[in-house]
Amino acid sequence: MDFITKVIELFNTQKYMDSIFEGLKTTLIISVLAALLGLVLGTVVAIVTISKKNAWTLVPKFLCNLYITVIRGTPMALQLFIMAYVIFAIRGFPIIVTATLAFGINSGAYVAENIRAGILSVDIGQTEAGRALGLPGKITMLKIVIPQAIKNVIPAIGNELIALIKETSIVSMIGMYDLTMAAKIIGSGNNMASYIVPMTVVAMFYLAIVHLLTFAIKIIEKRLRASDKR
Repeated sequence: MDFITKVIELFNTQKYMDSIFEGLKTTLIISVLAALLGLVLGTVVAIVTISKKNAWTLVPKFLCNLYITVIRGTPMALQLFIMAYVIFAIRGFPIIVTATLAFGINSGAYVAENIRAGILSVDIGQTEAGRALGLPGKITMLKIVIPQAIKNVIPAIGNELIALIKETSIVSMIGMYDLTMAAKIIGSGNNMASYIVPMTVVAMFYLAIVHLLTFAIKIIEKRLRASDKR
């Protein structure tokens, strides 16, 4: 009962909730912007990796495959440190931009593989039908193949977005004030007896975000399935 009382006390204490909402804002900003960057970057990389080999695509394909290999093969924390303390170690450079780029680039590698798999899962007849109608290869890919591919990989992309939101908890390692950092500060500077109360409250926020996102993804899937039946 004492634990529940402490949780209620935290929710009823304005300064603690202000701290948590400040951290929540940072978490959501990084997550949303990084997800958008990852989706765009991943789509471009996926298209390059499945493009036909020729003199023009040889180097881009090599670079994209190298990017996927390196990003997926190294820890996210290490990538964040490199971005913050090596690449963007510039006085006055916004740390939130550094974090967004780090997470967006990391997410892009996983999204690229998901979209690549989705594109390859689209029946080759769809491409042939587009070409038979006189559509150029690029238009066929953008207007016919990619929309169907994204529809196929929405669950995988949704899972990547959920993982991305949870991964942002490490931004406190480079001094950013996110949800996890808010819990640490509240736990170290109040009479809650231990970190368990603020950590539990912050965990509830993460669970709520993930639950809402999962619900939204299911709605999108349901609507897309309904459109397929028409």
